[in-house]
Amino acid sequence: QVQLAESGGGLVQTGGSLRLSCVYRGTIFSLSAMGWYRQAPGKQRDLVATISIRGNTNYADSVKDRFTISRDNNYNTLYLQMNNLVPEDTAVYYCNAIPSRSAYWGQGTQVTVSS
Repeated sequence: QVQLAESGGGLVQTGGSLRLSCVYRGTIFSLSAMGWYRQAPGKQRDLVATISIRGNTNYADSVKDRFTISRDNNYNTLYLQMNNLVPEDTAVYYCNAIPSRSAYWGQGTQVTVSS
């Protein structure tokens, strides 16, 4: 069964932190680079962080030095540690492979940052 399940979102104040988790099932994900994407209201879905199978990471400029992506291949779980959050980070956050597999988007997890 191929599945993505995100969790960990919530409402935080500016400067706060959240840790998102994504459990992925299926070799289509366990053998792929993975990433966190986000979609703000009225905007396109953007890629914010990526991690290779070996743990090499990349970040969008907007989140660099604030977000940290990691993965636990033993438990097929992807993480996103988000620190020093700002209102511009408000969005629904999704995980998926790199490149994304359009047939398998999960429900996402809502992150709301209040000013």
